[in-house]
Amino acid sequence: MPKRILQGVVVSDKADKTIVVRVERRFTHPLLKKVVRRSKKYQAHDPANAYKVGDKVRIRECAPISKTKRWVVIADEGKAG
Repeated sequence: MPKRILQGVVVSDKADKTIVVRVERRFTHPLLKKVVRRSKKYQAHDPANAYKVGDKVRIRECAPISKTKRWVVIADEGKAG
């Protein structure tokens, strides 16, 4: 089964070897017919502690690493300022 790949922004890098990535999805509301934004936060494995708050990253699904980590960072889209 293929692994999911999501793109998001790093919102926290305080934990060792872990970053928190906010992934935003946009969809049309079924009743209101307006575009709605919803976001969800994922904890991802960052073994080198290379990513900082504000970086755009891509994360890939993987086997469980800890109680809450099931994602690993695969690439960064752009470093923050």
